[in-house]
Amino acid sequence: MILIAGGSGVLGTTLLGLPAMRERDVRILSRDPDRTRLLVGDRVEVVAGDVRDPRAVDQAVAGASTVVSAITGFGPARDVSPRTVDWEGNANLIRAAKAAGVEHFVLLSVCQAAPDHPIELFRMKYRAEEELRLSGLAWTIIRPTAYMETWLGILGAPLVETGSTRIFGRGVNPINFVSATDVARFVDLAVTDHAMRGATIEVGGPANISMNDIVATFQSLTGARGKVSHVPLPMMRVMSVLMKSVNPAFAGLVQAGVVMDTRDMTFDASATRAAYPSVPVTRLADVIQTVYAKRSTAPLQQRHGHGHA
Repeated sequence: MILIAGGSGVLGTTLLGLPAMRERDVRILSRDPDRTRLLVGDRVEVVAGDVRDPRAVDQAVAGASTVVSAITGFGPARDVSPRTVDWEGNANLIRAAKAAGVEHFVLLSVCQAAPDHPIELFRMKYRAEEELRLSGLAWTIIRPTAYMETWLGILGAPLVETGSTRIFGRGVNPINFVSATDVARFVDLAVTDHAMRGATIEVGGPANISMNDIVATFQSLTGARGKVSHVPLPMMRVMSVLMKSVNPAFAGLVQAGVVMDTRDMTFDASATRAAYPSVPVTRLADVIQTVYAKRSTAPLQQRHGHGHA
């Protein structure tokens, strides 16, 4: 049996349709089991629990041979954080997996995870990686770049739903984006391929593009024009400091926006892709057409005719 923690997120829901998951019993640990059941239906067992609760984690892990951790505490919610979820929550999962005799632990980390990274998420993912490496468990660590689906939801969806969108910062810094579908296929491989145990695999997408490129490609393929505005970088720097004591989660998001607008976030995915040729390379245009075709405000352009990625 496979336990997926974080199974109701972008990656977790994508995993369920892949071969390794279809061939095994799957259990999802979720803080919101009712919402998760709406997303996944009756295909899998859904258990209520929070990775911050060691007792709930022990119960969820019982009977599992493989644990896939796709959890994250990075976001606007005030009751969770990268520290309490991405590090401490993963530490609970790792400890419970070790005690339960789990055969294999797959950790979804993040590309550029490091102990001194300016974004807290990256530091906490690194701490979870170290915890896993020292656990004695068989492990695989997958480090994806930023998810296309997440950022299309942040930047593109508002153009369709409200007629406007806002880019934090200048929006010109090149960043590597990968489709959650591609990352899910690497997880699927890791579950079945013993050669991937003990490996840290960095997974990127086909191109390094800017936030402005994402919006322009979205507009080109969906016809959603709308208003595009920018939050000035100096204002973001001030907000990230002033909001720390008032709303740490929001301050963390703004700080991450500053980093993504100024730090080298590029990645060359060619070596990983050459090593795993069975995993297709999904383009930004493909994701837009798949996810937003029904919501577009104008006929889609030809798949390869327009766009920056």
